[in-house]
Amino acid sequence: MKNNKFLTACALTGALMTAQPVHAESYITGFSNKISQGFANMAFGFVELPKNIVNISNEHNIFVGMSWGLLRGTAHTVGRTLVGAAELITSPIPTSEFAAPAYVWDRFSEDSRYFGLHYPGYWTTYGPLDDGE
Repeated sequence: MKNNKFLTACALTGALMTAQPVHAESYITGFSNKISQGFANMAFGFVELPKNIVNISNEHNIFVGMSWGLLRGTAHTVGRTLVGAAELITSPIPTSEFAAPAYVWDRFSEDSRYFGLHYPGYWTTYGPLDDGE
């Protein structure tokens, strides 16, 4: 009888040790990531202005960077700030990332994309993690 209880205890312990972890940790991680991305994108969306001016100036020249980069940077500033607000509002709902790169300072030379969309064209720079399609 003692041997049977010992084997049952070992089997239960082994089953509990190999059980899959609960998905609550991944939900909390995703929730906290979306909250931090939302706050950061709302607070630092204005960094898109110099980012686009610098990137387009490096690709072409300073005059194109100061004109087209300023216009494009303004559009990306508004877009990233609105996406940050959307991330903050929808943070309890698990979704995929709204902006890539997630923070404006990540992969600084790469153009920002929203909702997984790629904007093909002459003025778009694809980063190292993007295939350009």
